[in-house]
Amino acid sequence: MRVCGLVLAIAAGCGTAMAQSDGGITVWPKGVPPVGTTRTNFGDGFAMMISRRDGNGRVEVHQTTADLMVVQSGGATLVTGGEVVDPVTTGPNEIGGSAIKGGVSRVLAPGDVVEIPPGVPHQYFIEKGGQITYLLIKVGKK
Repeated sequence: MRVCGLVLAIAAGCGTAMAQSDGGITVWPKGVPPVGTTRTNFGDGFAMMISRRDGNGRVEVHQTTADLMVVQSGGATLVTGGEVVDPVTTGPNEIGGSAIKGGVSRVLAPGDVVEIPPGVPHQYFIEKGGQITYLLIKVGKK
């Protein structure tokens, strides 16, 4: 998969699991993770991955990580904030839900950069037959 020529380098000290490494720097050439890799974990809640969605998602709330995303292709409507309807714990420091009440909607397109702080409910809506692909960087809260 080609991801719009984006090259991402991560500074030393975070580890280099499953990615090209030289002197503590991790590089995904042309923004593409190495073959067979969908996610590189650096520890302490810090990771990067290529995500693709082709359908609506459930509400997500990451209590200890921020999401930083760079939209590469396709599009979606992202709803953020508000109140989680039918909240359930889906994992450690993770809450899911069926909908968001009182959130803000934004249409996302290629080139958009979005930061979702820890604790902010968010949900993606994809038009029928559509998709969105984005580089996602997860940053742990200190």
